[in-house]
Amino acid sequence: MDSASGSEVSSEEDSALALALLSKRDELTRALGGGGSVDGIAQGSANGSRGAALPYDLIAYLDRAAVHSELGYPDLAAGDAYRALLLCDECSDAGFEYHELALDALRERCAGGLPAVLRGRGRGSEELERGVGRLEIIAEGQTANANANVNANASEDEDGDEDEDDDDETRRLKRIARIASIRCFRMLAISLLLCGCLKSSYDFCIRGLGAAPEDEDLLQAKEYIQLMARRRLKLSSGEEVDVSELPDQGLVRREIYPWNTHEPNRFSQETLDFLNKELESVAPKCEVKVTELPTLLEGIGELESTNKQLGLFAKEDIEPGEEVLDEISLLAANNLLKESLCDACSSTLPPLTADSKVVDCPDCDDIMFCDTTCLERAQESYHPAICNTDIDTIAKDPDPKEKPSALYLLLIGRALAMAATQQVHPLELKEVKYIWGDFLPSASNTIPLSPNAGPPPTWTLPFSFSSNISGPLHVLEKMDIDIFTSLDTYDLWVFNTLYAKFRGTASARVNPRTGHPEVAAVHPLWCLANHDCDPNVRWEWGARMRFWCRERRIRGESGGIKKGEEVLNHYCDIELPVKERREWAIGSLGGRCMCGRCKREAGELNGHGHEHGLEKEAE
Repeated sequence: MDSASGSEVSSEEDSALALALLSKRDELTRALGGGGSVDGIAQGSANGSRGAALPYDLIAYLDRAAVHSELGYPDLAAGDAYRALLLCDECSDAGFEYHELALDALRERCAGGLPAVLRGRGRGSEELERGVGRLEIIAEGQTANANANVNANASEDEDGDEDEDDDDETRRLKRIARIASIRCFRMLAISLLLCGCLKSSYDFCIRGLGAAPEDEDLLQAKEYIQLMARRRLKLSSGEEVDVSELPDQGLVRREIYPWNTHEPNRFSQETLDFLNKELESVAPKCEVKVTELPTLLEGIGELESTNKQLGLFAKEDIEPGEEVLDEISLLAANNLLKESLCDACSSTLPPLTADSKVVDCPDCDDIMFCDTTCLERAQESYHPAICNTDIDTIAKDPDPKEKPSALYLLLIGRALAMAATQQVHPLELKEVKYIWGDFLPSASNTIPLSPNAGPPPTWTLPFSFSSNISGPLHVLEKMDIDIFTSLDTYDLWVFNTLYAKFRGTASARVNPRTGHPEVAAVHPLWCLANHDCDPNVRWEWGARMRFWCRERRIRGESGGIKKGEEVLNHYCDIELPVKERREWAIGSLGGRCMCGRCKREAGELNGHGHEHGLEKEAE
């Protein structure tokens, strides 16, 4: 067989395996989602499967984590392993809210013996490249050894987990939950390592080793964490790794997941009609049309040099200085605790004088609004889901270096509150549904399943355990939402999709004294105007987002937008040199800016070996 034929066979085998794994994932998700019986699974069978859906089934979460890992989604595997770990804790502590439900689910799954995911010895490997070369990670492993370690330590730990009134069956189930927790720690440590989240990976690794000190997979994961840390921190082999300095933000796949049925056809006539209807009151001289933009990422063979996008175009001439757009959005957040900002629109509240229009929520402490209009909008949009909770303490007043991440998490929290209040799926919110997420085709993100495959692709979505997994779940718990019975609405891939959309479109206000971002918002119609480092509009965001047609362009030409011309926005500081503008674009948009100005200035740099000064913006 020649190499071409062999490659085709390998590709076909990969496709068949991927389809089988996706089918298995769908089956497990339906089982966990409380959607009734699952075809082909007999209750109480020897492998521990069951017939009825069990949302508190930690075994199903571990099974789904393994499937996600095989599909090349280590972030989703970590999310499932974390939910399984929470359920292990629920099984072990009679004082926890879901103790009986989790224990009942485990009892049903273990009716035929120890479930396969806890007694198997399957071995898998992942190829990892995060600036340190290729590393082989053992993603499955010596389960038998781990079981032996846990059972050996069971007598020491028994008093901690088991009540003296527990019957023999309950004691057996709690021991199984401890075995499962080792599996969770192993999956979390390895999956987060594959994502590049070294600090969280190390933390779970150490927790696992505390329960099973001789677990081979955890010991090996610890070695790889230290190896990667030395490479990323540029330490020599003899230097000690300071655990507090371990990086904890990695990168994961940024794509429309194969099972995502909520993403619309952004280029359909139905979508264009809806958006143009929304624009009538916000930007009456503009319309949404389909356009072609340069592809930002380079070096990925499957991608075309241009890609189809939505854009904002003038329906009639717009004069220099004329207002183009005026939009209010409640998909807003601030990371300041107890500051005098409107909870709805995040604008600064006026002084509380006798004739002040500022109002508070009658059921909350210290939640203020600009006026009754903002209060009414909040009550219709998001506030009932968080009213009279202490959710306002989450991600507030963070460390300065964490402020951008905190704002993204707070935007996720606002979107979840809007979805709960409006009783819609988060991805169906009109503020979210149609915005751009800079998604790559799944084929460009996929890790080939063949053992002869080359290195994995470069992923582009920033990811951390605290921002993407534990943070959103904490928000949901504060909202009194059961995170186990609402999996179809609040799964990790939903959070990741929201992050992908917000990272490319959210705008932020910085504190003029510190330069730190403190307020962020997503304006879904404003962000339809595509970025260009030579924009024809300028914008201002106070309580509302406003566009004005620029008096002059960046090179000094007169402003104005003719009928049929595209409205060109800017998402970064256009005074920056081209190198810094492109660095910003890589972080926010997933690739280097390819606008005409950037290409021109980069060409001047390459051609002459020095940097030309940027023309100053003339208003």
